[in-house]
Amino acid sequence: MEWEYFFIDLAQYTLEGVLKGLLYAVVAIAFIVVYRSGRILNLAQGEILVFMAYVIWTFFSLTVFPFWIALLLSFCAAVLLGLIIERFIFRPLIGQPIWAIIMVSIGLMILIQGIVQVGWGGIERPFPQIFPEAPVRIGELIFTSSIFWGGIIALAIVAGLTFVFNRTRWGLKLTAVAEEHQVAQAMGISVKKSIAVAWIIGCALSTFAAIVFLNGQTLTFAAAVIGLHALPVVLLAGLESISGAVVAGIIVGIGESWAAAYLDPYTEGAMSQAFPYVLMLIVLLFRPQGLFGWKIIERV
Repeated sequence: MEWEYFFIDLAQYTLEGVLKGLLYAVVAIAFIVVYRSGRILNLAQGEILVFMAYVIWTFFSLTVFPFWIALLLSFCAAVLLGLIIERFIFRPLIGQPIWAIIMVSIGLMILIQGIVQVGWGGIERPFPQIFPEAPVRIGELIFTSSIFWGGIIALAIVAGLTFVFNRTRWGLKLTAVAEEHQVAQAMGISVKKSIAVAWIIGCALSTFAAIVFLNGQTLTFAAAVIGLHALPVVLLAGLESISGAVVAGIIVGIGESWAAAYLDPYTEGAMSQAFPYVLMLIVLLFRPQGLFGWKIIERV
């Protein structure tokens, strides 16, 4: 009987890790699509997630909007935010040194923090309960509805984006931009439009992640740490690979879940927090381009 309970618990922790890993992968893909398009490592991804969370709270707090209209308006706001960030903050930096882009990215973090502080006062807000409160039961396994359904939706999003980037003409154009801007321009592809689309996708994915991770929770700016938690997934995936982000996300999610269950009781909860970063450092020591990164070959 003890072994039976052990395997049930193991299955519970493993599947929870897979589901959470898929959600980490979505946030990581928000990083990746922006980096692929414009070679911009968006350090403000977590702040964008929190900003969109406050926007969602605002629309759902206005009782004049039905549920689905509030949800649609939230994603429309994400599209607008992506366009604004790309057009007025990062487009002027095309062709600039990487250090300038990093400094502007840090500046964007501070700017969003200031906007949230001024606009919403930085006060705790009750995030809307978008997913049902009742847990999802599968035999002996129990999952919170937001993690379960969020993970399922995340899997569909990842599959859709993989198909778009690899199988559609529009997606192949975005991939061409990711590989080389000058070649893409020579093929008649608008690099600026492609980068704008990448920012829209990134902001929309951050909005989805905010809905899942904060469902029914207390909203504060501390939620920006979600972006930091996804960073090891981004670096393990290699900054370019969408499918790699899924694998890396699942690895991190399962490892974090196992560490929380079996190691945290002996480390006062520290091991599950440290695991993603320890794994990231070990992998990068042996593969600086990450597990699935594009290896650049220089011709001399």
